[in-house]
Amino acid sequence: MILTEDRARELALDWVEAWNTHNLDRIMSHYAEDVILISPVAAQLLNEPSGTVTGKEALRNYFKKGLEVYPDLKFELLDVMWGLSSVVLYYINQKGTKAGEFMEVSSTGKVTKVVAHYNG
Repeated sequence: MILTEDRARELALDWVEAWNTHNLDRIMSHYAEDVILISPVAAQLLNEPSGTVTGKEALRNYFKKGLEVYPDLKFELLDVMWGLSSVVLYYINQKGTKAGEFMEVSSTGKVTKVVAHYNG
């Protein structure tokens, strides 16, 4: 599956809305079973220097912890960039920090890899 602009925007809008409603099941619906996430926030929250979370169940536990630690979590989508099989979501979080998440998307439309970046 080649990722189209429409599909990338649809993914981005649904992803942001899922996070903004704190609906963990809806958030998790975007991810493949074998997903890998690499994030400085994961390194901090999980006390894991590599910041790597592997597998959907581990990712669910990490996101659950994140929602508990940041009860006012909210994202404002600034831009969506897409490639043939990837998307970059550029947004501001509840602390005013800008973030960019590179996501590889499988042929089934599920996210298989995330690399998160922050400006502060």
